[in-house]
Amino acid sequence: MPKEITGLSNIRRTTNTSASPFTITPARVLDIIINETDNPELFKEKGEWNAIGGVFFTQIGTAVPNSIENASFALPINPYFKSFPLKNEIIYVYSLPNSSIETDTQGTIFYYFPPLNVWNSNHHNGVPSPYNGDDIPEYQKRDYQLSEGGVVRRIKDGGTEINLGKTFIERSNIKPLQSFEGDIIHEGRWGQSLRFGSTVNNSSIFNPWSSTGTNGDPITILRNNQYDDGRDPWIPQVENINEEQSSIYLTSTQKIPINVASKNYNSFIEGLEPILPEEYSGEQIILNSGRILFNAKSDDILLTSADSINLNAVETVNIDAQEGVAVVVGAESDILLGSIDLDVVEPLVLGDTFLEDLQNLANSLIALGSAIEITPIGSGVPFAVNAGLPPLGAQVKSSAQKIINNIENYKSKTTFTK
Repeated sequence: MPKEITGLSNIRRTTNTSASPFTITPARVLDIIINETDNPELFKEKGEWNAIGGVFFTQIGTAVPNSIENASFALPINPYFKSFPLKNEIIYVYSLPNSSIETDTQGTIFYYFPPLNVWNSNHHNGVPSPYNGDDIPEYQKRDYQLSEGGVVRRIKDGGTEINLGKTFIERSNIKPLQSFEGDIIHEGRWGQSLRFGSTVNNSSIFNPWSSTGTNGDPITILRNNQYDDGRDPWIPQVENINEEQSSIYLTSTQKIPINVASKNYNSFIEGLEPILPEEYSGEQIILNSGRILFNAKSDDILLTSADSINLNAVETVNIDAQEGVAVVVGAESDILLGSIDLDVVEPLVLGDTFLEDLQNLANSLIALGSAIEITPIGSGVPFAVNAGLPPLGAQVKSSAQKIINNIENYKSKTTFTK
């Protein structure tokens, strides 16, 4: 005997055992073609790649055992938005014209709309079947009975024993996202969400982006995964940029209370530091995650700013290049290393130019020393002078004078260090 555990018999349906042409019929999903490997025979039979997203179904309330052999087949009605149902979710099936409509006006196939929101859950809306062995435990039946009466389904155990598919395993901690007036929200089955929202001042429900701005100022939030807020899983949740795994915020006037990894701005002149990330209120894009990777596969990465570009790290800031490739810092003004204050920094030395002159001076000094070593000044009686010393002395004098004359030219005009 079928078990009376759902109120789906109240859904309006046709009286036939299969959906009638040009009707709208509530149906239960028995299986879905989502790839070519899970059921290759049905994949080939139903049109191969043209069958992706197609579901096998039976009408709600029929006494036909739920099996593929006795099931009808339907394709998703929207080719651009894919929201494929799970096994045992409820869909509305439409009988509509097929691809031969120009030559056969009576030719129809079945299409289906996304799953019905039976439990008002973004995770799944599967319903135990009274026919195919989805015998839920007694302690879970009350979940469904209360839901049928309009009470939010409150699951605290690990699952509901419903066959939802080959890989889909129900989680009891997936929360819905809290809505505010005017929001458009897209939610995934695993806690992902995309909010097209706005500033909402004086809302009875707190959100962290409405401390500044005016009602209606737009904000877009994309997040992956949820966080544990310590509340029951059926209570809606508001985004928290500091608790979620990864998120992107596109703001207009909002102030986002983000906790950044480092806020060391010592390289800036006092008074010209950037506004702290958690204090900035204006149009910006925030990317927040455990790790962020920018990769240009075939061209450049360009970072430009109307003000400054700050690289800030808790550990090190590294710039590497492949062997033989130069790291170039082009600047028409000063490059300061270690300090922003020109009064306490010194210019770097032009190494090649200075060393060339220093080497010439060293060679002259070596030659002078050698000449003195061979015939010291004042040796012998009467007093003797090495004839080679005067020209060597003139050479040493010239080399030394050149270094003195070029003292300022050895200093870099753009790069300074502390």
